[in-house]
Amino acid sequence: MTQTVDVFFTSGCGRCSYFDTPQCKVYTWRHILFVLRDIILETGLTETMKWGFPCYTLENKNVVMLGALKDACMVSFFKGSLLSDPHQILTKAGENSQVARLVRFTNVDQVLSLTPAILEYVNEAIVLEKSGAKVAHTQKNDLVFPQELLEAFTDMPQLEKAFRAFTPGLQRGYILFFLGAKQTATKISRIKKCTPAILQGKGMHD
Repeated sequence: MTQTVDVFFTSGCGRCSYFDTPQCKVYTWRHILFVLRDIILETGLTETMKWGFPCYTLENKNVVMLGALKDACMVSFFKGSLLSDPHQILTKAGENSQVARLVRFTNVDQVLSLTPAILEYVNEAIVLEKSGAKVAHTQKNDLVFPQELLEAFTDMPQLEKAFRAFTPGLQRGYILFFLGAKQTATKISRIKKCTPAILQGKGMHD
């Protein structure tokens, strides 16, 4: 994955085979991401790189991150569920997301019109981080292991042993990733792709 902001903006995040090609999602939204970056840097947060994307921190604590999807780019607030959201622009990162909230953009005009709001939200996030505010997670212990994963456990007992050694949080990350696929073939593909990392004791984002 990309380790520097300069490389991110010139070549992409390095998380897929489209790195340094016109097909890269970062390349698609680069101009908007540049504008968003300038806005966030006005707040005095420290810029670093995490998981291949620019991340902005306060005393080494994650506050906001830039990201790129196929259909939009975004500013992601790590504790977005605690923000007041007076302009009603925040959305969940995913159906099962408890904490993170996003603001999505598809053109520069959107960014420019929402610049005051973005600054307002980032500054509120900074205040929350300084206050030590914590997010109360709702524990979900009713996650069902996908059948495809159970079959993989049968075929490879060492995989099950490694998976069950994970904390509930790490197990949950993988399970949600697998369940996010609609087709059985895609679930199987995801499980196979993640198997080496699981056997090495690595979580989804390690």
